[in-house]
Amino acid sequence: MNEQDIRAALASFNVRDRLEGVHVQDGLAQVSLTATKAEAAGLEPLCRQIEAALRALPGVRAANVVLTAHAPPPSSSRPAAENLLPGVRKVIAVASGKGGVGKSTVAVNLAVALAQEGHKVGLLDADIYGPSLPLMLGVHAKPEVRDGRIIPLNAWGLRTMSIGFLVPEDKALIWRGPMVMGAVNQMLGQVEWGELDVLVVDMPPGTGDAQLTLAQKVKLAGAVIVSTPQDIALLDARRGVRMFEQVGVPVLGIVENMSYFCCPNCGHRAEIFGHGGAAAEAKRIGVPFLGEIPLQLAIRESGDAGTPITVADSGSEEAAAFGAVAARVSAVLAR
Repeated sequence: MNEQDIRAALASFNVRDRLEGVHVQDGLAQVSLTATKAEAAGLEPLCRQIEAALRALPGVRAANVVLTAHAPPPSSSRPAAENLLPGVRKVIAVASGKGGVGKSTVAVNLAVALAQEGHKVGLLDADIYGPSLPLMLGVHAKPEVRDGRIIPLNAWGLRTMSIGFLVPEDKALIWRGPMVMGAVNQMLGQVEWGELDVLVVDMPPGTGDAQLTLAQKVKLAGAVIVSTPQDIALLDARRGVRMFEQVGVPVLGIVENMSYFCCPNCGHRAEIFGHGGAAAEAKRIGVPFLGEIPLQLAIRESGDAGTPITVADSGSEEAAAFGAVAARVSAVLAR
């Protein structure tokens, strides 16, 4: 059973104009159909009919039809990206399909490594529910406001902004989608970013409101997808890639984090989460593979201490790995 078989089975249901995507893996078939909020309830019976028809196909163990709604295309009245971030040349998102893969660690060290190359770099923490930058950068001050504009804080050669600079560390933000979207929009448009070569945006995991807001409000130069080598992480990374493709954002490549572990005592290399999965996935979907980051204690310790490994030990193997990823990102952006 493959994608073509599923698409052929859908032909009799007259959903071609609504068909957003088809995904088939290990006997599981998922179909995405577009629908407005008003249409959703009326389409539920059709969804159940499609699921029943797909489950009857040879090789299909389970089937799921989901309805997705996207905001309308940007209107001419929406501010253009160059007006929202007038001094920023390129904006890149660092994203992952799921949490726990070290996306923020990659975003921070990628930003620092780009700055070490000589670029003027900003770093925006768009994870409203779980901001990481205050801890990972060792910055706990509140930003100044001048003439209604927020002045970003400076750390390790970066101009930085995070909701974590504005709220207490132990405060839980119980916000609905519109509030999250408003906060992301504010940190984009009401922060005095100044002249930047690159603004790196540390996205929350998944494919939700923050990702859509960023894609709609800013012309992204591309997205860097972070994954570990294991299959479950790669499955979610694949969803992240598809999400950016659906909103017209190019994927700059995939980074394999926690790629391998080398014992500091004997030098033995262990591939704890497997190895090479991200490189194989990048080749399969036709995007660049940006590099491997090892699973090393020094990376975790430096992040917890507020000094990224690219600063704390710039001559280390770990820092060199992030530097190599930054160099490849720079090369892709320069094309």
